[in-house]
Amino acid sequence: MSTTPPPLLLTVPEAMAALRLSRHSVYNLIRSKRLPSITIGRSRRIPAAAVRRFIDTELEAAA
Repeated sequence: MSTTPPPLLLTVPEAMAALRLSRHSVYNLIRSKRLPSITIGRSRRIPAAAVRRFIDTELEAAA
């Protein structure tokens, strides 16, 4: 039985699903540098750890 490790990089649609946000909202977060991302060729990828940090930061700001 092989277990696949969780992905280190998420596609924009995967980040959209994880955050339950629209494509427009995710790209706005990327443009505003609130959600770090990298470009590999023509593909945009968001580190999974960056999604977690974004959530943690938003939770701290809301408290």
